[in-house]
Amino acid sequence: MTETHYWLMKSEPSEVSFDDLLTLANQEVAWFGVRNYQARNFMMRDMVLGDGVLFYHSNCAAPGIAGLARVSRLAEPDATQFDPLSPYFDPKATLEHPRWHCVHVQAVKKTRLLTLAELRQIPDLQTLRVLAKGNRLSITPVTLQEWKTLQDLLLR
Repeated sequence: MTETHYWLMKSEPSEVSFDDLLTLANQEVAWFGVRNYQARNFMMRDMVLGDGVLFYHSNCAAPGIAGLARVSRLAEPDATQFDPLSPYFDPKATLEHPRWHCVHVQAVKKTRLLTLAELRQIPDLQTLRVLAKGNRLSITPVTLQEWKTLQDLLLR
């Protein structure tokens, strides 16, 4: 049996918000547009079906965790890398040799918005990578203890 992992995955609400996710077919979306090798490698090498996801709104007026999701499809080539009209187009990527991959995530539960400011005030979460100075990764691992603490806060 494969070990479950937990992730914080950032999305700009202007691209895909948690509310948008709830309106999509099967409440599922491809996690497209990731152009950082470390984040890509998390998706390609470490994520498994059913992994828990903290759906985090970033680059907005009130950044924070907006809902819970799960990995619903394993990594596959990100179609946006092949589209010259996409802001995520990569001219070095080919169908034979894609550079970028994405998983699909599916909504589990919309939660209250747990803001970045609130996260910074919780002693048990000070190791959460999204709180680290200079952290810009769009996908970061979350420990089991951090996941349990966050679930308690989000599902009250």
